[in-house]
Amino acid sequence: MRVTTFLLPVAASAISVSVSVDLSNSISYGCDALNKPVSDAVFSPDSTVYDYETKQFWSNTEIMSPACVFRPQSSSQLAEGLDALVKSNSQFAVRGGGHMGIRGSNNINGGVLIVMSNLTTLELNDDKSILSVGSAYRWADVYSYLAQYDLTAAGGRLGPVGVPGLLLAGGINFYGNQVGFSCNTVVNYEVVLADGSIVEANKTHNKDLFWALKGGSSNFGLVTRFDLETIKSRKVWAGSYTVAAEYIDRFLAAAATYASDIYDAKTHIVPALVPGETTLASVILFYDSENTTYPDIFKPFTDIPSVSNTLEFKTVQEFAAENGQMVVDGINDVFVAGTVKGTTYAELHQGISIINTTFFNELPKLYAQVPSANISTIQLDWQPIGADWIKASEAAGGNALGLDSSNIYLCYAEVVEWIGSAYDEIVAEWLEETTYAINNATQKAGLHDAFNYIGDSAGFQSIFPGYGAENHEKLVSIAQKYDPHAVFQTMMPGGFKVY
Repeated sequence: MRVTTFLLPVAASAISVSVSVDLSNSISYGCDALNKPVSDAVFSPDSTVYDYETKQFWSNTEIMSPACVFRPQSSSQLAEGLDALVKSNSQFAVRGGGHMGIRGSNNINGGVLIVMSNLTTLELNDDKSILSVGSAYRWADVYSYLAQYDLTAAGGRLGPVGVPGLLLAGGINFYGNQVGFSCNTVVNYEVVLADGSIVEANKTHNKDLFWALKGGSSNFGLVTRFDLETIKSRKVWAGSYTVAAEYIDRFLAAAATYASDIYDAKTHIVPALVPGETTLASVILFYDSENTTYPDIFKPFTDIPSVSNTLEFKTVQEFAAENGQMVVDGINDVFVAGTVKGTTYAELHQGISIINTTFFNELPKLYAQVPSANISTIQLDWQPIGADWIKASEAAGGNALGLDSSNIYLCYAEVVEWIGSAYDEIVAEWLEETTYAINNATQKAGLHDAFNYIGDSAGFQSIFPGYGAENHEKLVSIAQKYDPHAVFQTMMPGGFKVY
């Protein structure tokens, strides 16, 4: 990837760990090693299971050619297979929902692809307050199951998003201002460790691992089951509210107004700009009520004349399905994350304006290299995270993300979807350059924050230093405790590593 002249300085980590692992036998022995203890769950390239599982990814950028697919039927079979892979010194990748659009993040060339498709636990406890969900599922499945009980969960906002990836990233959700990050609704994890053992992590057992899994991703073990709190919900008032380009300034001001004073915890918003022949500004609005419409806190948006409006009462299942229609199969897709922070309307409005202006100033460079017919979607969106959200997370035991309730955060995501692998490098270069330009501009204004939300991040981005030095060092220490031979740092090449 081309190096640009406006790179944002990155603070050097104080953490230095040397790991040396010989992976020369990885491709040759991985599938053979699995065929001894778990042959009924191993599938070769000439099988229909292999053909199916190697295509179940969010983006074409993730499609690769593993030597075989390992589809365990249970956590114990996964543990047995992982033990065999470790002993044979074999590289592997792990796919849950396949959401992360980074090549090699959850797939592999030549090694073993572990898929969670058959880890299908889905059941409520006796009083229906806790849902146990296996790593096979996407949120559409979870919402469909819970809807029959007038329940929901603090999960993905798009139905096709996978359960494990979202929860291990922290989890931005509709109920964040009430319950915090999705991970803070998890009360227990079932985890397969690198040594083949299966442990539970919760407030009383393996408490350090329990904390680390809340935002620490796949650095500690393979989670096979999440036990999470349910939320009572019959219907909510939600939808997308879209306005024309002439109102973009009012739209951005509305986003800053909301972020600066999130006085109603029942709310959630995702404002976005969608460039094209005509740029549109559209905001996802969510209100946790089955009898209230157009709450005052949304008036800065809803007072703007709309060109499209899907706001109405619906279940969370229906709303996640509606949002999921934005997911287009069979294309290339990449996200890039970033964050600005402030404490006042003026600071937040300045931050959102800098991001918007810089992004749109860079767009002509992309259009000059990729034909418009090959661009499926471009989008720039923001996610406000304020004091209530962070305090709710802290009250539930905290997490590894390192956000401070004295600040208001505006996380943003740049999204590009395109057709044709010939443009992969062009899009990647453009996004990296554009992100550096945005970060430099927000840093110059004193508004930049190093936090990058994993679920929206690109492969070139740094994650764990943005959690703060103390949290980063703690995550490294926990990873070394539960994975002393650095299996998940070296033998599983994909994903963001803590060291």
